[in-house]
Amino acid sequence: MEPRPGREEEPALTRAREPAPTAAPEGRGERSSRTEKDGGESPGGDGARDDFERPRVRGGEGARTPKKTVRFREASAEEPLAERAGEETSLFPDCALQEWSGVAFDELFQKEDWQRLTDERLLCKKVLEPAAPGAPRPVWGQQATVKMQAVLEDRTVVEKDRKLLFTIGEGDVSRALEEGVVSMRRGETALLLAHSRYAYGPAGREPDVPAGAPLLYQLQLLDVSDKADPLNLPLSDRIRAGNRKRERGNFYFQREEYGEAARAYRMALDVLTTCGGDAGEEDEREVRHYRVKCLNNLAAALLKLERRQEALLASRDALAIEPDNVKALYRAGKILSDDGDYGEAARLLKKALKLEPGARAIHAELSKLVKRRSGGEAARHGKAKAAEMSGDDVAPFSLPSKATWPISWKLMAGALLVALGGLLASLILPARN
Repeated sequence: MEPRPGREEEPALTRAREPAPTAAPEGRGERSSRTEKDGGESPGGDGARDDFERPRVRGGEGARTPKKTVRFREASAEEPLAERAGEETSLFPDCALQEWSGVAFDELFQKEDWQRLTDERLLCKKVLEPAAPGAPRPVWGQQATVKMQAVLEDRTVVEKDRKLLFTIGEGDVSRALEEGVVSMRRGETALLLAHSRYAYGPAGREPDVPAGAPLLYQLQLLDVSDKADPLNLPLSDRIRAGNRKRERGNFYFQREEYGEAARAYRMALDVLTTCGGDAGEEDEREVRHYRVKCLNNLAAALLKLERRQEALLASRDALAIEPDNVKALYRAGKILSDDGDYGEAARLLKKALKLEPGARAIHAELSKLVKRRSGGEAARHGKAKAAEMSGDDVAPFSLPSKATWPISWKLMAGALLVALGGLLASLILPARN
């Protein structure tokens, strides 16, 4: 059972709910201890918690922190929806609409004056203020800047951002925002009603979005631009961007969306690189440090997808950067042991155990490997001894050849019965005559 990356650093899908600045890696020069301890079963990379890791220190790297979501006081059941929505200043004070403050979502989904963005009517849009004629419309792969806020059906605000920048199609935000933005033009303001399938799905988003909850967005498309080549950015910006991608991968891993998690980790690896001679020795160490985190998490996601060889390659890439990385040693050794490469698996697991002598997961995997190896040797020894005792020249690992019994005993018994029947007939018929 693989661990779940992301428990200690829960990334956000939008800037409106990113963790507050803590020791989680956002800037440069930060380092984490090689391993920490938890009750999981095996290493899972930066976002995982392993059962041979040391206890986390409150406030250290990966310490769990509340999201920066906008949460208001709990509304009582007697309060009108309009009063609940108006408790705090809205980002759109000139758009105090009935749809925003007092209409049930089921009713809004059925309204004919809302544009369907999907055939199944799970994502609908209503234009509040149209864009100027000829205003550009964003396309997939471009960057969009929006002002947005989102509410649940009881009008509790769960997201709010005055200037949210994201790349369309990279999973930076919910599918509702991506699909909604590509249907808009710069300067347009609209309402966007999203089924949970386009928001946070059946799992929701702890602690503010319940499972299966639809969301109502109010958003304005502020700007559209082409995405800059990340390799042309300063190294500090590349590290921050790469870590945001990695944290997003942790978020998806927690939700068991392993394909999206692997995609995010690969995007992080594309950004976390040094090029053009713009990195000093310290910068190189920092980039390598974060690349190892991404590779470990990528291997964990690929194992969940049952892409074992790709996971093994990711672990080997991590070991090429950091030969003493316990997580990569453990995962590579486990994969090789499962595949029957006991010699290389034992070497990697023993090295990992030497680095982490108290690691229960490594002890368990080594015990399993010894049993597998001893079981195979016992089987080989038993077959060879049986062949020797029978006097047959049979190679070890081989079963006795069926060629030593060319005629089946059933066939011989049948032939004997036929012969006896013929004999009796030859005696009885002459006696009658």
